[in-house]
Amino acid sequence: MAFEGLADRLQSTMQKIRGKGKVTEADVKAMMREVRLALLYADVNLKVVKDFIKKVSERAVGQEVMRSLTPGQQVIKVVKEELTALMGGEQSKIAVSPKPPTVIMMVGLQGAGKTTTTGKLANHLRKKHNRNPLLVAADIYRPAAIKQLQTLGKQINMPVFTLGDKVNPVDIAKKAVEQARTDHHDYVLIDTAGRLHIDGELMDELKNIKDAVKPDEIFLVVDAMTGQDAVNVAKSFNEQLGITGVILTKLDGDTRGGAALSIRAVTEKPIKFVGLGEKLDQLEPFHPERMASRILGMGDVLTLIEKAQASVDEEKAKELEKKMRTMSFTLDDFLEQLSQVRNMGPLDELLKMLPGAGKMKGLNNIHIDEKQIRHVEAIIQSMTTEEKQKPEIINASRKRRIAKGSGRPIQEVNRLLKQFEEMKKMMKQMTNMQKKGKKRGALKFPFM
Repeated sequence: MAFEGLADRLQSTMQKIRGKGKVTEADVKAMMREVRLALLYADVNLKVVKDFIKKVSERAVGQEVMRSLTPGQQVIKVVKEELTALMGGEQSKIAVSPKPPTVIMMVGLQGAGKTTTTGKLANHLRKKHNRNPLLVAADIYRPAAIKQLQTLGKQINMPVFTLGDKVNPVDIAKKAVEQARTDHHDYVLIDTAGRLHIDGELMDELKNIKDAVKPDEIFLVVDAMTGQDAVNVAKSFNEQLGITGVILTKLDGDTRGGAALSIRAVTEKPIKFVGLGEKLDQLEPFHPERMASRILGMGDVLTLIEKAQASVDEEKAKELEKKMRTMSFTLDDFLEQLSQVRNMGPLDELLKMLPGAGKMKGLNNIHIDEKQIRHVEAIIQSMTTEEKQKPEIINASRKRRIAKGSGRPIQEVNRLLKQFEEMKKMMKQMTNMQKKGKKRGALKFPFM
């Protein structure tokens, strides 16, 4: 995941100053030296690093911090605020045309993931905002570009406008907008051509499309894995075309995160979205404050809640709450919970969003094996309905049958049954504490 190296270094530096009752200028200077090295190692633009260090240093040695009762905490607060400001301050939303459709041009170099990101953005607009986008295939040069967009359109059940590869892209864009008005589409996403490098011919074509359809947004799609090259590409596109925002792809890869920390400062244009995987639902709005919190090990509870709300069925959650109270929670319910949690994304990534996760030793090395979860699912699915409802009836011969049916050793069946029994005991204890709390007006559990 991006920022891991930067996060480790910054969290280690912050930890040294966190609990200090008194912070001197020498402390701040020493800390800033380490922060500077961490940012440079993360491939952050040199000028951006110098400006960031200067701002933090000036604030960190100010009266507000030095006279504070908790100066160490105040310095960390300053670092977080400046890190947030560096990435844009607050989330930048899509500009919406007062007269539909809202037209968005997707631009970028070949290989950045522009066409896939166009499909992801369309999927996001429909799922999160109940919109009705029209995808437009305006890349007539790259072999199979039109076919790729059509395939993506089929996957998300969304129309793709194309006039083939023999029509001028400017005419394709103009006719697509006309078609969108006729068919009442509220968004038009134009997948434009890319090149292996920036050239005059590419920019001329993009400028002509821009003049013809007057887009509300021009999103530059850049590959975060390319580090400072991504920043240089963003700067060049902005100077020649006037982009309105950036979408960073492959932020889930082994990237040092320097592009995300540099692009906003260099171009003064916001990062609108980040791509966090290959799947069409793995595009997220970029929240500078949440990202700063994650980098500094403070967690990202809001994103975690949003993922839960998007993945967890509310009615099923209420039903589960009732079962927990009445102690009628079964292995079927457990299987359902596993499925809903997996829909939220990789479990090791979810763990890192918890506050304080950065202080857990070895968390970055933790990899929760999805195979283990599939093994648990296979064991439960090999049980009869009665066994799932009443696991206490599972004797030695039943265990052998379940082990054979799931293809797992009998020890794993025993372990699962033991863990499930312990979980039910814990639920009973929590329910009893809740009842006592109600009598005394004391303990309360948010999910009870």
